[in-house]
Amino acid sequence: MIGVVVFLLLSILGNHTSIVVATLAAEDIELNLDSDVFLYRQGYSPPAPPPPPQHPPSVTCESDLGGVGSLDTTCQIVSNLNLPKNVYLEGKGNLVIVPNVTVNCSSFSGCEFSVNLSGNFTLSENSCIICGTFELDCDNAVFGNGSSVNTTGLAGPPPPQTSGTPQGVDGAGGGHGGRGAACLRDTSKLPEDVWGGDAYAWSSLGKPWSYGSKGGTTSKEVNYGGGGGGRVLCNAKSILELNGTILADGGDGGAKGGGGSGGSIYIKAHKMTGFGRISACGGSGFGGGGGGRISVDIFSRHDEPTISVHGGSSFGCPENAGAAGTFYDTVPRTLTVSNHYKPTYTDTLLMDFPNPLLTNVYIRNQARAAVPLLWSRVQVQGQISLLSGAVLSFGLAHYSMSEFELLAEELLMSDSTIRVFGALRMSVKMFLMWNSKMLIDGGGDENVETSSLEASNLIVLRKASLIHSNANLGVHGQGLLNLTGPGDCIEAQRLVLSLFYSINIGTGSALHGPLKGSSEDAVTPKLYCDSEECPVELLHPPDDCNVNSSLFFTLQICRVEDIRIEGSVEGSVIHVHRARTIMVQSSGTISTSGMGCRGGMGQGMVLDNGLGSGGGHGGKGGMGCYSGHCIDGGMPYGDADLPCELGSGSGNDSFAMSTAGGGILVMGSFRHPLQSLNVQGSVKANGDSALGSSQNNLSANGLSIGIGGGSGGTILLFLHSFDLVESGKLSVAGGNGILGGGGGGGRIHFHWSDIPEGDIYWPLAVVNGTIHAGGGLGGNHSQMGEDGTISGKACPKGLYGIFCEECPVGTYKNVTGSDRSLCFSCPNDELPNRAVYVHVRGGITERPCPFQCISERYHMPRCYTALEELIYTFGGPWLFVLLLLGLLIVLAIVLSVARIKFIGVDELPGSAFTQQGSQIDHSFPFLQSLNEVLETNRVEESQNHVHRMYFMGPNTFREPWHLPHTPPEQVKEIVYEGAFNSFVDEINALATYQWWEGSVHSILCVVAYPFAWSWQQWRRRRKLQKLREFVRSEYDHACLRSCRSRALYEGLKVAATPDLMLAYIDFFLGGDEKRSDLPPHLHQRFPMSILFGGDGSYMSAFSLHNDNVITSLMSQSIPPTVWYRFVAGLNAQLRLVKRGFFRAKFRPVIQWLEVIANPALRPYSVHVDLAKFQATTHGYCHIGILVYATEGEVALKDRFLDGLSGNEHHSPSISTGVDLRRKNYAGILDINSLKAVEEKRDVFFILSFLIHNTKPVGHQDLVGLVISILLLGDFSLVLLSFLQLYSFSLLDIFLVLFIIPLGILLPFPAGINALFSHGPRRSAGLARLYALWNLASLINVGVALLCGYINFHTQTSRRPPYFPPWRIDEIEWWIFPLALVLCKCVQSKFVNLHVANSEIHDRSLYSNDFDLFWQA
Repeated sequence: MIGVVVFLLLSILGNHTSIVVATLAAEDIELNLDSDVFLYRQGYSPPAPPPPPQHPPSVTCESDLGGVGSLDTTCQIVSNLNLPKNVYLEGKGNLVIVPNVTVNCSSFSGCEFSVNLSGNFTLSENSCIICGTFELDCDNAVFGNGSSVNTTGLAGPPPPQTSGTPQGVDGAGGGHGGRGAACLRDTSKLPEDVWGGDAYAWSSLGKPWSYGSKGGTTSKEVNYGGGGGGRVLCNAKSILELNGTILADGGDGGAKGGGGSGGSIYIKAHKMTGFGRISACGGSGFGGGGGGRISVDIFSRHDEPTISVHGGSSFGCPENAGAAGTFYDTVPRTLTVSNHYKPTYTDTLLMDFPNPLLTNVYIRNQARAAVPLLWSRVQVQGQISLLSGAVLSFGLAHYSMSEFELLAEELLMSDSTIRVFGALRMSVKMFLMWNSKMLIDGGGDENVETSSLEASNLIVLRKASLIHSNANLGVHGQGLLNLTGPGDCIEAQRLVLSLFYSINIGTGSALHGPLKGSSEDAVTPKLYCDSEECPVELLHPPDDCNVNSSLFFTLQICRVEDIRIEGSVEGSVIHVHRARTIMVQSSGTISTSGMGCRGGMGQGMVLDNGLGSGGGHGGKGGMGCYSGHCIDGGMPYGDADLPCELGSGSGNDSFAMSTAGGGILVMGSFRHPLQSLNVQGSVKANGDSALGSSQNNLSANGLSIGIGGGSGGTILLFLHSFDLVESGKLSVAGGNGILGGGGGGGRIHFHWSDIPEGDIYWPLAVVNGTIHAGGGLGGNHSQMGEDGTISGKACPKGLYGIFCEECPVGTYKNVTGSDRSLCFSCPNDELPNRAVYVHVRGGITERPCPFQCISERYHMPRCYTALEELIYTFGGPWLFVLLLLGLLIVLAIVLSVARIKFIGVDELPGSAFTQQGSQIDHSFPFLQSLNEVLETNRVEESQNHVHRMYFMGPNTFREPWHLPHTPPEQVKEIVYEGAFNSFVDEINALATYQWWEGSVHSILCVVAYPFAWSWQQWRRRRKLQKLREFVRSEYDHACLRSCRSRALYEGLKVAATPDLMLAYIDFFLGGDEKRSDLPPHLHQRFPMSILFGGDGSYMSAFSLHNDNVITSLMSQSIPPTVWYRFVAGLNAQLRLVKRGFFRAKFRPVIQWLEVIANPALRPYSVHVDLAKFQATTHGYCHIGILVYATEGEVALKDRFLDGLSGNEHHSPSISTGVDLRRKNYAGILDINSLKAVEEKRDVFFILSFLIHNTKPVGHQDLVGLVISILLLGDFSLVLLSFLQLYSFSLLDIFLVLFIIPLGILLPFPAGINALFSHGPRRSAGLARLYALWNLASLINVGVALLCGYINFHTQTSRRPPYFPPWRIDEIEWWIFPLALVLCKCVQSKFVNLHVANSEIHDRSLYSNDFDLFWQA
């Protein structure tokens, strides 16, 4: 032994550059590590390495290289160059290899081409350098497009004492950064046990400078192996621009030789740009060569070149390419192993990790990496990432005897595998798996049978990911453990999950402990089946949560806050310790079924002929009977009040088939009970049933009968609260026998912690699902097993049952216990009508038993509602109704008298003629609310009127007023077109509403439509005011040609109809134009369009707005009295037109024009037609009349009709008929064209049957009296409805009041305001608003009706046997809401009449008699 040690020592001292490692068999020699020799070896310090060799003298540019220039200035190589020897270039200048030039130094392997310059190096486009070693040191380096530095297959000899070149004639690949591939021919070996050339030069990972190795051969005579890759070193002190390729690939070996391994590439620069390619890949061959090594040290890398170090392809075994090499990025300290999606069984070796530590390690694209050294630590500062088929192995496959450490910030796996042969101690912050596997083989040595995986923040398994150990496994963390979906699994022979904040077992995922069908070398947990004592760790488990093979558990979840189970959790002995909540979803399962004892204390007996009885536990096992012979089942055992035993099986080892009992499931402990358990899926510890195939197996053994079922196991729950939903199931049922007896049921025990009593009581359990402890079925004549036990902790006074529920209402309990019979009935003789015994929190513990009325709406002591008390106070329902009607009539008369005193008797207008210049003609009845002019026009202004230009659009928030930019032909002579367009832009900007105005309107439309209408009218009024102020005082009238108009701010006026839906601008002469043709005569303006205000709705009926301008113009042909009467009659007809019914309601208007109006206008050579104007971009159409001459103007009308097809969008106007094709007319409405009018109806058009404009009927005082009665009746019914709803709940009152806020109350003040308003127009306007509120309140009434319906049907099942004979709030709950609906409908009809009487005092306006109409 001393001789061997001396030999090793001499070898170390004799050679400073290499160390010979001798492998000695343990049985041949035994080394004493404590000897003096080894102590001397440990203190030995080797001498410093020798200095690097000196470079040869530099060659010259012109004489040696045939170039142009000098190396101290600029040397250009302009022609191809073949070098027969190593070349060294040194100088202070630049070196440029011009395009398409090749420098070839491939005449011998390992030829070196070295460049050392103070200036720049340029390898131009399509130029090439071919050599075995390329070494560059310069300031800036440029590799142009298509250029290359190629050392492929030109390696010199690899480092001494390395095994990169394979031996033999197997045609294996060479090794370097990764092992070379070898095609497996010995079928007794595994593919990963065979490789070609080995890896080397791990120590120079950051600065690789080794040649690749030559590949093997398949012939003893000829070496067909590909050459190894060369070496490339590029050191650019400033900028490296790489658009070409740098190659150090291994040479190809073809079909008869192995591929050479890749070489070494080291690149260092301050800044790097370009999209070139860097490659040190293995060569292809019969066996692929391993990849080489690449390292880059770039401070600033702007672009990403392609970097490849993958192994070469194997022609002899395509599935096993060469192993990938290494790519090391120095600045981020990142190591990448990528095999470019080439499948392989060959490993890339990761030896001792460098110091300082690597930041990231990436293994990807089907690369395989191995940590072969025993007792190794893999530690990085950042991330370890395995992607796309990557494999990382720890240890040797056949020597599972070591322990490994893995430390990182993150471990990310996607479609990859980690294999551990031994034990693994992993510590990361985040562990993510996607379709990946971690396989731990720890069954080879008892010292390394426990592995630990710790992730402080997060562990997530997705897409069928697996963590598997055939020994003990602890998974620890402080954050979340999430098994997300199908196929995700963590399994081990003994599994402990601990210290997580939350664990989620997703649908289809699983936890297993122990393994199903485990192999022989697995560590098998021991079950104590014959022990009658309860293991102390089940009731008082240790708090350290460590994996301990001496404990009874096979699967433990310890110190976890929340556990959510949607998949399955399976084990023999499952224990949940120091958890807060557990939720088992509908798809989730916690099961120990069939994983208990095959023998056990209650084992079913089996006779020699195969007849078996069921196992016993909580209940006796069923007897097995056959041909009149029976055998007793297993006996019950254990404590029903604190069970902790495994279920027993049936059968024995002499039979091929046997059954097992259920396992043990314990949640919580005495000291740390579970806070809550919610079960929507299944929690079971059922006994095993005899398989259907057992009969065939027994028949094959000459037996004609079968064994019994196993008994149920134990479920022991220490908890505060329990929730078992309808789909949930808690089961310890016995298994079924084939021909033998059924297994006995198991035991379930609820050990409640701190049962609350009295006022602090809350239900411990909500059980809607199934709790099953029945025995299993027996076969044929055999018996089923007896039921098991379901027990709970003894309940205090007032509570009973397994779940300590309150004694039923009407009973009391004054003793301790859980039996239902201890709850005694309360006496019923003192219970009043409409009263019941009430529930008392925590149960009733003493007499007398409290009672109350059946609802809070009933008041003690008679249990009447507030409404019933009011009704019966006045003598009952019928007398109450009569008194109420009388009171309403008296109040209505008083209200009518007060109204007459306040506003006086309505007077009809007189017949005096209108003075010239007045806006309103009082000589004829008219529609007062639609005939008011917002601005006083002077007579002289009407005489100077040139043109009226209407705004387009209905003045809504969605479609505000707007003017077209092109000035009308009628005003082009008095305006500047450019200034006019600017004026239009300003006007349109002012007319546009802000977004918030429309938003408020939209909200109010939903909340309360009357408020929305008032809001819209207010904003319309403000908008008109702004427009008028702008034109009157802010605008400088720059668009007018008249100097006088610009100086006096005159010539333009903005006005609108009273409904604020139609606006217009009037153009006037300034007085200094001196134009005889202006203003135009009326007949020059024909055909003239006049638009209607309004839109046909109830609140804005159509109307023809008449002012002094129109009256003055029309008086040129028509007497004012005739025109006034025409306007009044037309407006009376238009107010009857309803939106949504235009085709039906415009027909009388057209007939009136043909029968009444046009015959009267014909003597004045004027004809009027109803016209529709082309729609705006939003689809809104203006409707008005078209006035034109009838004599001598036929051609003019024809020209107008020809121009109706114009498509340009211009505002309709009081025009002169010039260029009619540019007007925005859509067509004249007659009886035939009316059929084509599109009816636009919204959801509210149905309400037009209740509120609409009608003809007047007179009798205004009588109508007002009826409205007063209805208004008071409405308010009375509302108050009674509130009183009825108060009997239901305050929520009903709130809903009725605020679904349309205060909508049910506002009709009363709105109606009073309308009745007591001065003036017909104001009264009519307020009455319309009152009608809106009255209609909107129907929604509140509908809510009241719905609340009453819901209350009636919810209270029906709880009615006591006796009620008073008349119950207005129960049976007749619909009376008040229905009466309100009827009252409001009648009110609507009378309000329509009131509005008609207020707006039209002359009913002859609706006369169909021509003479009567015009003589009135």
